[in-house]
Order: sequence, then structure tokens, then C-alpha cells
Amino acid sequence: MSSHPLVLVPGLLCDQAVWQPLQDTLQQHTLHIAQHGLADSLPAMAAQILATAPPRFALAGHSMGGRVALEVWAQAPQRVSHLALLDTGFEGLAEGEAGERERAGRLRLLQLARTEGMRAMARDWARGMVHPDRLNEAALMETIYAMLARATPEVFAAQITALLQRPDRSALLPGISVPTLVLCGREDSWSTLERRAGEQLHVVVPHVEPAAARLASGCERVNEERLQRLASLRPVGERTSEPLEGHIVESFHLGGECIDLPHL
Repeated sequence: MSSHPLVLVPGLLCDQAVWQPLQDTLQQHTLHIAQHGLADSLPAMAAQILATAPPRFALAGHSMGGRVALEVWAQAPQRVSHLALLDTGFEGLAEGEAGERERAGRLRLLQLARTEGMRAMARDWARGMVHPDRLNEAALMETIYAMLARATPEVFAAQITALLQRPDRSALLPGISVPTLVLCGREDSWSTLERRAGEQLHVVVPHVEPAAARLASGCERVNEERLQRLASLRPVGERTSEPLEGHIVESFHLGGECIDLPHL
């Protein structure tokens, strides 16, 4: 079966470690892992991807990376063959108190990174974004802390700016015309399913295959079944309104462990 290359777009402060397990699972596909560098807007991040990506490719983005994936679609839809939006959103910064809370929370973390270092910020931030059942797993938490600490406060500042200035892409969604996979964690306490794209995107995006995630089970099924399907040229088929139970968004195999990926 032929396939298109697969471009993987990490979330806020994430890097190739998030996607490393999939390089074995999807070894028959050509993988490209995006790096955002010091880009301080989502459109700029998308433009960087398009500058180095193959002429046509499947595209998967997690959290902030999902927003970047939507910007890639906005700039060059003819180059995207398949789309996966993993635990992400599409709306702009909320108005009023909700938006100010988000802004204040992000800037507090940035200030912590600048004054006490990225690792201190990581310890403060990441524990609220990992499944409670796994918080005492030292190796897991160290993997996450180390990944976040590899970034710099300058990178963090640029990505926070990008998120606080994110465009609202609600109007873009009905025009997505390629097979699209939407996954969102049902047990995501930091950002509930209702707030995320999961229950909204499959209503407004044509050609979508929704998948309702349950943390702490089903890692292999997402890695192998869902993303294999994305990267292949197999069509998703007719749109369905029923969630596909038993799948997971925030967990991937890393170093032999099934880890809960932070909601970034």
C-alpha cells in the first residue's frame, strides 16, 4: 500500500521525544518532525513547516501543534492529504475573564521559567497535566521534565505569544476536505472534552473520524491503528457521528513505557 509522508507537529515546548515511539510503529512511512524554533505566531510556525515539508503529506498535530496544523491547512490545503488533530482547539483567546485567566496563567509560568529555570517551571506545570494515576512514576515524570527543560525561556516566550495571539479558525473547519482524525482525552481534567476540539470538530469538519480517548489504556491502538490509518492512503470513508471508544490521545510508548503526554 502506498502512503504519503507524515509530518508530526508537537505541542507547546514538546520536541521529537513526544513522537519517538511512532518512528518504530510507522517505520514504513517517511516521517518529518516539525521544530518551531523562535517563531512567535502560529502562521509563522506553519510557514516554516511548509518551507521544508514534502510537496504533499499527511499531517498530525498535538495540542498547540494541532492549531499549527490548521494554519498549514489555511495556507496550503492542496499539499495536505490527511489530517489528524490530537487534543487541540480551534478558537481564539476567549474574551473577558476567561481570556485574562489564561493570559495570567501562561505569563506566571514564563516568569517562573525566567527566574528559576525551565526545570522548575516544568515541575510546577507538568504535574497538573499528567493522569493522576501516573504522577508517582518517577521515570515518566523525569522524561517529561527533561523534555520541557530542553527548551529555553526565549522559546517558551515565543510560543506563549503565538498562543495568546492565536487566530480563531472556526470558519476554516467546514472547508476541510481531506480525511480527518479527531482525538481528545475524556479524562483530561486540565482541558475537558467539551472545551477541546473533540466534540465540536466532528460536528463541523466534513470527512471526520472522531475518537473518544480514555487515558491509561489503548496506547498501541492509537499508535498503530489510528496513525497508520492517517499516514496511509486508505480513505476514512463516510462521516460518522459515533465516537470510537477505547482510544487514547495523550499516551504514547516512550522508552518502553506508556506515558501520559502533557496537555500542552
